[in-house]
Amino acid sequence: MSKIDDMVLELFDGDQQILTAVGFDEAFVGIGVQFNTPVAVYDYVKCIDILAEEMDYEDAIEFFEYNVIGAWVGEQTPIFLRYPENS
Repeated sequence: MSKIDDMVLELFDGDQQILTAVGFDEAFVGIGVQFNTPVAVYDYVKCIDILAEEMDYEDAIEFFEYNVIGAWVGEQTPIFLRYPENS
């Protein structure tokens, strides 16, 4: 069972399922709630870093922005958290 599955089980007693972003488990930071719907939350920078292991960093940003963030996959579409580096 993954860290994400464990958290869903703990928070929702297994009564909920969430949509996850495949390949980004190491960037998972928690579960948010959007309009009473639980959604997976990922660290934006860590997602880019994961992609950059397989491609140029600038290409990773472009790919992520277009293919991941730009994809609406329903009301459980994951959220990608960005935060100021110096906070």
